[in-house]
Amino acid sequence: MDIIGKVHSIESFGTVDGPGVRMIVFLMGCPMRCLYCHNPDTWDINNSTALLMTTEEIISQYNRNRDFYGDKGGITVSGGEPMMQIDFLTELFRKCKAKGIHTCLDTSGIMYNPENLEYIKKVDKMLEYTDLIMLDIKHIDTEMHKELCGHKNDNILAFARYLSDKNKPVWIRHVIVPNWTDNKEELYSLGRFIATLRNVKALEVLPYHTMGENKYKELNIEYKLAGVPALTKEQAQQAKKIILCGIKGI
Repeated sequence: MDIIGKVHSIESFGTVDGPGVRMIVFLMGCPMRCLYCHNPDTWDINNSTALLMTTEEIISQYNRNRDFYGDKGGITVSGGEPMMQIDFLTELFRKCKAKGIHTCLDTSGIMYNPENLEYIKKVDKMLEYTDLIMLDIKHIDTEMHKELCGHKNDNILAFARYLSDKNKPVWIRHVIVPNWTDNKEELYSLGRFIATLRNVKALEVLPYHTMGENKYKELNIEYKLAGVPALTKEQAQQAKKIILCGIKGI
């Protein structure tokens, strides 16, 4: 019997979530409560609005546009936090690989726990079928990470090291939020941490935006960053330069 996944939505033609043109599958469920999250409607894995889908249904939808995706595209699974549904994720990626579809996982890594050996076995199985991981490191300081996201970053950084040990290709993502993740010393420290990883293929530094604020109003959830201005691409690029200095040890 095919595993049923709880899906928030599917974007047919994504261009910023991995290489090439991709189908993006957003799964339900996330344990973090990032202050700048633009998909708060994905937090509850049991949300009644979830689409119940099989892996075959997702692949069938991909195949309808496969010529458009070409050899450089594929499927990216995002969220929410997709590793909350790791069995479904693994089965989907297993079938993708059998059909020659490039697989990309967009994750915060928060579900990884180095002390949970049974879960690590599942992670290893998933990684067998994963071509690329887009790892979102939200803050390098663990206490600031807890204030920003509701959890410390210990497991996230441990997951980054684990992926490095496995030599799985990773793109690091970091969102620059004014007064939260734009401190020069902390950006430099993030760069120094990234420099310890041997598997990083790209670094994406993204500007904070306010496009998800209306969702909070619709869901009657307080938006705690109300009034914080969106960041410009130029400001994000300046922050990236600091991270790169940290990577290079300048």
